[in-house]
Amino acid sequence: MSRINWGRVILGGLLAGVILNVWDFVVNGVLLKSDWNQAMQALGKAEMGTSTMIWFVLYDFLVGIFLVWLYAAIRPRYGAGAKTAACAGLALWLLVGVFRFIGEGPVGLFPMRLYLMATLAALPGILVAALAGGRTYQEM
Repeated sequence: MSRINWGRVILGGLLAGVILNVWDFVVNGVLLKSDWNQAMQALGKAEMGTSTMIWFVLYDFLVGIFLVWLYAAIRPRYGAGAKTAACAGLALWLLVGVFRFIGEGPVGLFPMRLYLMATLAALPGILVAALAGGRTYQEM
């Protein structure tokens, strides 16, 4: 079993992070923007500003790097390629999307409909990011 190529993890992770950032901007910053702003207003909070967005951008890059690391970690068992990248993407979506929805949704902080829409909308973006990041990754 070979070692993980960290340079390629970072490179593929940054590419995946760009894709995740673009996807999140379209989904949450355009399509669901008014829903998120209404939810924030209901909590007595201001609309999300630049400082908040910077955290989300950083988060997406870190998620992209983790995603490619996960792909690299499962690759020896599942083999290289799109199917393995999709498995890594699905696993990540379960961890950061579905399990978050299940854990936080019932608390009532945000409307369940908004949690559900954001969770479902995240899946295609994560899968595309996983495919791109996985394609970039190569063993040493």
